[in-house]
Amino acid sequence: MLEESIVSAMIENALAARRRAYAPYSSFAVGAAVYTKDGKIYSGCNIENASYGAANCAERTAIYKAVSEGHMQIAAIAVVGGMKSGENVYTSPCGICRQVIAEFGDKDTYVIMAISKEEYKIVTLEELLPYSFGADVLTNQKK
Repeated sequence: MLEESIVSAMIENALAARRRAYAPYSSFAVGAAVYTKDGKIYSGCNIENASYGAANCAERTAIYKAVSEGHMQIAAIAVVGGMKSGENVYTSPCGICRQVIAEFGDKDTYVIMAISKEEYKIVTLEELLPYSFGADVLTNQKK
């Protein structure tokens, strides 16, 4: 399990990233923070686009930032979301983000869905995506 101080720092980073979300179309602002296996935290926000397919979720923004800095293995991700003008709600990663988390994490990667630093739920990726598609499927290897 993650140390409470790490969970708190991740949620704090996700909350800060949420404030930077660019969500003029949905008004649903999301922030995420990734904790890499080597102890770094990277945050990201959702970035919408008038061409909806060109939008990027907060989780993928955070993961891609970590990967672009050479951190290929994630241990946990925290997600905070809600309407721009409202309260945070428990926000789960979308299907595409779950697949990206699976690419750089493993079945034991923690997913923290937070409303605040005091109110959150922690599950494993395996609980969110029990039959993920990954390199082990492509190479017939067991993870």
